[in-house]
Amino acid sequence: MADTKILPGVKRWSVGDITLTVLNDGWFQGSLDLITGISKDEAGALQRAGFRTQEPRVMLNAFLLTGPGRKPVLIDSGYGSFGPPTMGRVPAALAVAGVAPEAIETVLVTHCHPDHIGGLVVDGKAAYPNAEIVLHSDEAAYWLPDAALAAAPDGAKPYFENARKALAPYAARVREQSGGEVLPGITAVHLPGHTPGHCGFRIVSGDKSLLVFTDVVHLPAIQFKQPEAGVGFDVDGDQARATRKAILADLAADGTRIAGSHLEFPAVGTVSRDGDGYRFVPDLWVADEA
Repeated sequence: MADTKILPGVKRWSVGDITLTVLNDGWFQGSLDLITGISKDEAGALQRAGFRTQEPRVMLNAFLLTGPGRKPVLIDSGYGSFGPPTMGRVPAALAVAGVAPEAIETVLVTHCHPDHIGGLVVDGKAAYPNAEIVLHSDEAAYWLPDAALAAAPDGAKPYFENARKALAPYAARVREQSGGEVLPGITAVHLPGHTPGHCGFRIVSGDKSLLVFTDVVHLPAIQFKQPEAGVGFDVDGDQARATRKAILADLAADGTRIAGSHLEFPAVGTVSRDGDGYRFVPDLWVADEA
């Protein structure tokens, strides 16, 4: 359970007439041993240069979309009871945002790692009893079949089991997508590598847009500056690296705003070139912004 002494992290941002509310789920303790593709020494130096600790805390956010003429949409659900006590804060954040779980019409699942779908269930029941679940068909095919669980290495089986547990209460309400518009103004962007069906979601309203690019970056001080750096829980590290390089180049070129699942709260900003790498430029946090 989340520590109730911690105030919920909630911040609203405007994307045209759509409101994106960042819901902080907490953090889990990471390690530089998680980093792949570059040396631990280089990773540590980048952490120091970014004024981060050598044993990094990995932040986690989910996202709420609301606006005129639409029912609330949730992008991911946080860790729920699947994670450590420093996590599981999305329900409290939703309450502060004034949205009841029963009001959520759709949950867009970026991928089936437990920190993104653990909050879908409470005591084995649907935490969002009226919601449709939307996920990429490659993600469903990778995690959910009986044959996939049977073939998984012993060390990975809990990930497959948790994916099945989280989605089981929604079995009759799962819609698979393969890219393109999933809801009005919301388009799925396939970003494979971290998992096979890992997806971001592009939100467009009028002339404004924002890309929720989820797990392209887990450790901002390291992976923006050095996109070669991956993490040990990438299913396909080479593909994840190629995806990260491509999307960061595109974002730096066109100036699209982003929101990241593992960027430090409130997690919205833009990407710019920084030598051979990139840097994340957070949006100005204005206290009374809608």
